[in-house]
Amino acid sequence: QLSSDTDLEDPDGGRKGKKAPGEKGKGVGAKGAGLGRMNGHHQENGMESMTLFEVVKMGKSATQSIVDDWIESYKNDRDIALLDLINFFIQCSGCKGRLPEFVITSERLQLHEHGAYLVDSLWECAGELLKDWESMISLLLDEPMPGEEALTDHQETALIEIMLCAIRQACECHPPVGRGTGKRVLTAKEKKTQLDDRTRITEIFAVALPLLLAKYSVDAEKVTNLLQLPQFFDLEIYTTGRLEKHLESLLRQIREVVEKHTETDVLEACSMTYHALCNEEFTIFNRVDIARSQLLDELVDKFNRLLEDFLLEGEEPDEDDAYQVLSTLKRITAFHNAHDLSKWDLFTSNYKLLNTGLQNGDMPEQIVIHAMQCTHYIILWHLAKVSEGSSTKVHTLLLSMRAFCLMCQRYLTSVNTTVKEQAFTILCDALMIFSHQIVSSGREQLEALIYTPDSPLQAELLNFILDHVFIDQDDDNNSTDGQQDDEASKIEALHKRRNLLAAYCKLIIYNVVEMNTGADIFKQYMRYYNDYGDIIKETMSKTRQIDKIQCAKTLILSLQQLFNEMLSDLGCNFDRSSSSYCGIKELARRFSLTFGLDQLKTREAIAMLHKDGIEFAFKEPSPQGEGNPPLNLAFLDILSEFSSKLLRQDKKTVHLYLERFMTFQMALQREDCWLPLISYRNSLQAGGDDDTMSVISGYSSRSSSIRTKKAKPASTGKRKLPEGEGPTPSHRTAWATYCDTLNVQTPVMMPSPHLTSTVLRDPKKMRPEESYMGVYAMTSEQQHQQLPPQQHQHQTPMDYNRRGSGLMEDDEEPIVEDVMMSSEDRLEDLNEGMDFDTMDIDLPPSKNRRERSELKPDYFDPSSIMDDSVGIGLLLRVQ
Repeated sequence: QLSSDTDLEDPDGGRKGKKAPGEKGKGVGAKGAGLGRMNGHHQENGMESMTLFEVVKMGKSATQSIVDDWIESYKNDRDIALLDLINFFIQCSGCKGRLPEFVITSERLQLHEHGAYLVDSLWECAGELLKDWESMISLLLDEPMPGEEALTDHQETALIEIMLCAIRQACECHPPVGRGTGKRVLTAKEKKTQLDDRTRITEIFAVALPLLLAKYSVDAEKVTNLLQLPQFFDLEIYTTGRLEKHLESLLRQIREVVEKHTETDVLEACSMTYHALCNEEFTIFNRVDIARSQLLDELVDKFNRLLEDFLLEGEEPDEDDAYQVLSTLKRITAFHNAHDLSKWDLFTSNYKLLNTGLQNGDMPEQIVIHAMQCTHYIILWHLAKVSEGSSTKVHTLLLSMRAFCLMCQRYLTSVNTTVKEQAFTILCDALMIFSHQIVSSGREQLEALIYTPDSPLQAELLNFILDHVFIDQDDDNNSTDGQQDDEASKIEALHKRRNLLAAYCKLIIYNVVEMNTGADIFKQYMRYYNDYGDIIKETMSKTRQIDKIQCAKTLILSLQQLFNEMLSDLGCNFDRSSSSYCGIKELARRFSLTFGLDQLKTREAIAMLHKDGIEFAFKEPSPQGEGNPPLNLAFLDILSEFSSKLLRQDKKTVHLYLERFMTFQMALQREDCWLPLISYRNSLQAGGDDDTMSVISGYSSRSSSIRTKKAKPASTGKRKLPEGEGPTPSHRTAWATYCDTLNVQTPVMMPSPHLTSTVLRDPKKMRPEESYMGVYAMTSEQQHQQLPPQQHQHQTPMDYNRRGSGLMEDDEEPIVEDVMMSSEDRLEDLNEGMDFDTMDIDLPPSKNRRERSELKPDYFDPSSIMDDSVGIGLLLRVQ
């Protein structure tokens, strides 16, 4: 019993306050069995006492006494005692914090991996005890001696689970996921121990397993664990040890389990046991194969017979008929997962069943779900045989696959949510398998099987995700009555939705569906960050590795969609301090952070993002008439979140592109409604040499520099420019390239005064202000007539390879000029290292050009943007 004035030490490093006199704190080692608990802490009369870790750490109580008291507390409240023990392990490992042999409750209802971690934690100190197979079998099979207490049902279940985990640990010799560094190279001594343990396990359980199955055949959880034991057997011992009669007994027990159970876990365990025993390398194969074939023959015959009566027209199937069909279909589906049942031609029967369900609309949901799954296995087994060079015709497989995918697509509109989820999952899997990657690894003969979803199917898949994944927890109508507030059911529902989203995101990553469909996914990043943030971020990362530019276009599209939705809800006169607008701006900031710090790697992608954003901002005129900002002008403030990702010289190029969309009046506006334009221009000018340059002063200073450039020595009063900003030896400057390659005409959002007389004057005698006014004085029609014809610059792979070396010819345009002035889609390389462990997704092979690591100097130097010839060409564009 702890002293009342003992300082209590917090595991986080802090000091808890002293207990007041008279407040006797009872720890676990002080008759703690009768204490209440709360969040892993012992409670007495409302006063918090110490955890199991703290008591052991203090070292003032005997360890044996602490253990005895913990056992007593375990008998009184198993969940709380396990919570205390788990927290003890967490804190012993140096981790801080506690969790709230409700998280424990939910873990027990979904996850069944406690035994593996418990066994691994005890393996070093109690390995011999965990390998005492004979004692475990005796506890499970023998009747208790007089005076002994028999094991409870729960204790039997726990012992079987621990026994299975110990056998797995002995045979595989590596810890479960999350403990240790995974598989390692075994020493010679460890290999010998492994072989000895496996031999001993086989000799013992080959005899005991049929007896255990016979005793616990009606208990689904116990049987499921027991049926996994043959996976660790040395099957040769059945012959060398003269144990064939025990093999026959085991096969009889497995057959009885199949006949007694319809649970998916049990049936799949039986299927995997047959798969482990049906190994052609061992002499027992013939015996097992005969037993398996007899069982499957009976199941298929029964299914066809039941289905014929079940699908009779004009008759209403009763519940007993439906149950018989369902139970038989479950067994066939479970076995088809691991065994090839192609010779029984189950495709016709299952397809007929699914088609009848669509026509009548009253097929039980479980029958539809298992029929879909069984048909999916049929398709995959046919594909495997075709891939191996089987005589099965590719054309037959193609017809079956297309018909099945169409069937699943029709079921996406089913009334039943569970059926729709099954159809969606299987359809995504089928589209992945039969995508363009099916011809990889030298399988060109399968090219005819490539199946690309058309636009309507892509739209249906996307709408399914939006309707069934991005929903609030309380809106999930898939919960049964009485489970709305059940924490475990909510966790399970969230897990199912995450799987659905991951299935669709794989289609985006592998280019099965168009990448721009990801915009509807990416725009949910902030709102559903807690539920799906890791999946969405991983998808953005993978798509950027595949195609940086297309990924950037998808990101900006998602922001544009949100902006349009906000306009629909709030109108064009929305408040920029509203939560909707601020949310879009914050999402843009998060997107910007995902581009990382290497600006060279993402240079073209960021430039394309700004290009699309600027075009969107000036796309629609003001609905309020002339003199008002364009409808989407406020989007520029959102776009400014990406300005910091531009290189300094690229900011100037983007700024020039922005000016192409501005009229003279826009440059003079200073009202609040024009602040997004002002802030965006400021973000582009930040970090440059001309931070205070306005539209007018910018053009004026450049025009005036034409008259003094030749007379001014290049080295006089000029700082040394960084690499990439010096004057270019070529007369083809960035601005000239810009004008020649621009594919988007300058919009005239508001009419300007027609100062045509200015255009006709000698440009060398014009004032800078007049030259600026002359450029903007042209009407839209005049500009269209006077501008030189544009040429589409199609890029070839040779162009990409030539530029990939970083050496550019004199007649080539700079990188960002290519992006800003052309709408061609280009690919970046796939070699950007992005290490994420949230999803296990492999990327398709790289087909893109190498990263540009160098730029030819002087293409972005502001002093070289204009020379005399270019300046005159700009001012006299109408001539």
